[in-house]
Amino acid sequence: MSTVSDPASKIWFEDFKPGSVTEYGPRVVTREEILSFAAEFDPQPMHLDEEAARQTMLGGLSASGWHTCCLMMRMIADGFILNSSSMGANAVDEVKWHAPVRPGDALTVRATVLETRASKNRPSMGIVSMLFEVFTGKGQKVMTMKSPLLMALRDPGKAA
Repeated sequence: MSTVSDPASKIWFEDFKPGSVTEYGPRVVTREEILSFAAEFDPQPMHLDEEAARQTMLGGLSASGWHTCCLMMRMIADGFILNSSSMGANAVDEVKWHAPVRPGDALTVRATVLETRASKNRPSMGIVSMLFEVFTGKGQKVMTMKSPLLMALRDPGKAA
């Protein structure tokens, strides 16, 4: 795993350009993992019991929104974060769940760089504002998240 001090990190703050888009996935969601996640972290009927779920506004078994967030995080971690100079994130500006995630859905994540700026207080760090959109294999948007990522600069002495 790359760390901030690892010169072999391939992706640094300077590598993010506003408007650039990358995609990660697909990742198939199983019925078993929906039930397991729900039993552990979000034990609501629409995530635990198929018959009870049919009676909810979701109309059937669906992954918890928090489960969807975790799946997205895993996809972006594998996609770029673990191969970057990531210093974490200090916030999530917005999360929206647009549609249910069902067993068998193949999820992909589209990551769009909205804005980049060097930190005023920490000259070795920059902030990359990102929009993450999660889609099913049929192209249905199921979740969006906006978040600033904290990234180390490749060469802090050359920051603008």
